[in-house]
Amino acid sequence: MSSLDNVILISDRVLIKPLTEDEKTSSGLILPPGYHEKEIVAYGYIVKVGPGYPLPSESFEDEYWKRETSEQVRYLPLQVKEGDLAVYLQKQAIDVEINNEEYKIVNQNSILLVQREDFL
Repeated sequence: MSSLDNVILISDRVLIKPLTEDEKTSSGLILPPGYHEKEIVAYGYIVKVGPGYPLPSESFEDEYWKRETSEQVRYLPLQVKEGDLAVYLQKQAIDVEINNEEYKIVNQNSILLVQREDFL
């Protein structure tokens, strides 16, 4: 059982495992603490996605909460998938720690682009 099996994301939320930040540049320059926090965008792998955007009921009623039915909620699925490499707006991300590992929760609209291995 994966450590994230009991994590359920709501609506259009996406759980991202951020890529580790290098302490040095490629030329060997040592970066000060907090340098990466000033960056506008960040990168990470999507590890879990929510069900998507809820769609309205097909049987529209003014007082739909009064009826008793077992109608399932329908969702418009998200564009992103687990395993995608995402570029997201860092200021829109919420930091969480799950099982002593750092993750970010973002809305799908905070993701600028994804790179998918099985694109073709």
